[in-house]
Amino acid sequence: MARNKKHEFSSRLGPGLLALALFALFVPLGIGYVWFKDQNDVLGGQVKKQETALKVLQEENHGLRDHLAELCLPDALDKQVKKMNLGLGPPLQSQIVRLAETPANVPANVPANVPAAPVEQRRAQGVPSERNY
Repeated sequence: MARNKKHEFSSRLGPGLLALALFALFVPLGIGYVWFKDQNDVLGGQVKKQETALKVLQEENHGLRDHLAELCLPDALDKQVKKMNLGLGPPLQSQIVRLAETPANVPANVPANVPAAPVEQRRAQGVPSERNY
């Protein structure tokens, strides 16, 4: 009978060790799962906060772009010039210098000081008249 009791103790130790091994396996897995879920929620909140901040900045940028477009209008610029009393205005006719452009395919025997033909005549002859800037 003494022999039976020795086997009885070892047979109780096996299931206990198995339960302890399973506990040591599943507890860290459960804790890791909960931690990762928490991290997922934290990062999701950060992403949402950054997206709302981005949307606010985009709306502000759009408003500033519209304001800049309004300030660049000629009427607004004239208004600012008058408000600052800068004395700016359109140039006088005496300040404007007009340059006559000679056609690109002028024959070599034509003197350089001969004025160019009017635009209508050059167009009729098929000569390019002006550059498009």
